[in-house]
Amino acid sequence: MNQRPVLRCCVTCRQLLDRQQLWRVIRDHQEGVVLDAGMGRSAYLCPNEVCLEEALRRKRLQKALRCQVPNSVVEVLQKRLNHSFDSAAEAK
Repeated sequence: MNQRPVLRCCVTCRQLLDRQQLWRVIRDHQEGVVLDAGMGRSAYLCPNEVCLEEALRRKRLQKALRCQVPNSVVEVLQKRLNHSFDSAAEAK
């Protein structure tokens, strides 16, 4: 069966990518702002340093989710970014 990829837009760079390549930040009606799992208003972000810094600087996640994004969520995103850089460095 021919499966087409589901495309989503990064809130920072506006690039269309397959949603599996992007980080998903969700405003859940019960748990607040969570990552990757749940139902609610979603914002997608490229997993690179430039997009993350720009999203934080221009408050793109807050605008897309229409709420404040807690520092704990931002810290988890930064840890993911650092972990992906460490994995890439080990592969070389």
